Amino acid sequence: MEIFWLSEVDSTQAYLLDALKNKELSVPVCVGATLQTHGRGSRGNNWIGEQGNLFISIAIHRSQLPDDLKLESSSIYFAFILKELLTKLGSQVWLKWPNDFYLDQEKMGGVITNLVGDCLVCGIGMNLFTAPLDFAKMDIEISAQELTNSYVTELKKFPSWKQIFSKYKLEFNRSKSFTTHMDETIFRLEDAILLEDGSLECNGQRIFSLR
Repeated sequence: MEIFWLSEVDSTQAYLLDALKNKELSVPVCVGATLQTHGRGSRGNNWIGEQGNLFISIAIHRSQLPDDLKLESSSIYFAFILKELLTKLGSQVWLKWPNDFYLDQEKMGGVITNLVGDCLVCGIGMNLFTAPLDFAKMDIEISAQELTNSYVTELKKFPSWKQIFSKYKLEFNRSKSFTTHMDETIFRLEDAILLEDGSLECNGQRIFSLR
């Protein structure tokens, strides 16, 4: 997987999607930036970017992904591989269902995934050096480029969903004190049951993690 690094971009995901559409880049590919000015968060929110933090987007063809990985589980899959890497490096980061990186009770970053044609596009933002008020920043020292290189190496191993889920379900209890959204409805995760495909059963409804 090639990694293309930019000094500044409005959105790594927008840049990647345009480059793929115009056949300037081909999958699998990763685009990162030292500074991102108009990042995209979940539910249409902006992700505030400060220079030196992590801003990357990755495109992978569906045929390269594990056979047992459902699209609805993609956010957990991509995020947990990065979480495990950071744990090995000494971080106390944990993954709140389905796509948010936390230190203690404060958000440090997140993942969004979208299906574009036959490709899964994953965007990741993480506060490595600076963080807005009420957000956390990384508890170990690592540059965005170092982390991206290591993450791409781990990602290319493409562990099965079963391998990832067997570890994630042990961590899910840490999400129980939080809530999540589906459309305009807020669900308390303390009432949720984590299902084998990474979705939740909550108040008789099934909530999927793809976003």
